[in-house]
Amino acid sequence: MDVILLERIEKLGVMGDVVSVKPGYARNFLLPQEKALRATKANLARFEAEREYLEQRNEEAREQAAKDGTSLDGTAIVIIRRAGDTGQLYGSVSSRDIIIPLQDKGVKRNMLILENPIKTLGVHKVAVKLHPEVTVHIDVNVARSEDEAERQAKGEDVIATQMAEDQADAREAAEERAEIAKEMFDEGAAPDQLEGDEAPAEDAAPQDAAPEAPKNEEE
Repeated sequence: MDVILLERIEKLGVMGDVVSVKPGYARNFLLPQEKALRATKANLARFEAEREYLEQRNEEAREQAAKDGTSLDGTAIVIIRRAGDTGQLYGSVSSRDIIIPLQDKGVKRNMLILENPIKTLGVHKVAVKLHPEVTVHIDVNVARSEDEAERQAKGEDVIATQMAEDQADAREAAEERAEIAKEMFDEGAAPDQLEGDEAPAEDAAPQDAAPEAPKNEEE
């Protein structure tokens, strides 16, 4: 289907361009949201007659979006989620979750550009398209707690920190075991005692001793 674009559409064209699109895309998105008109002779004539007005309206909308974007750009929101030790979320964060703390700023869900749900801890950049020609970015800080979110906001990789702490604890435990083993060895402990087993007594009597033969009474 051929349509006349009434605003800039990414990967399609700019205002006034006549482009071919799939019928479903035109009927479900471009036409109902007044982003395009069917490319008929009547609509072409209508567009040319209204071009100046449409361009002025688009410029005003762009300027307002740029003004709104000044306060929105760089905004940070925190979303608390459960996650494993590797930082993988038990679930995901979608645009539906992100839009909740942004609604009072006039941001709508269809303005968020999130190709895939967020599935890991960390600070994620998400684009917000306020106008076809104005895009800003927000920081979505996904953490397991408010304290962790604060650390991530300062640039800390909490997962790397946790792994380093776990490795340090493991090394410390191994060193303690080695020190204990060395002390026992220096005190003369047998090798099997170093492992926590007691050595058998050397004077232990055999368990199955043969019974003494009876004496002959006649002798």
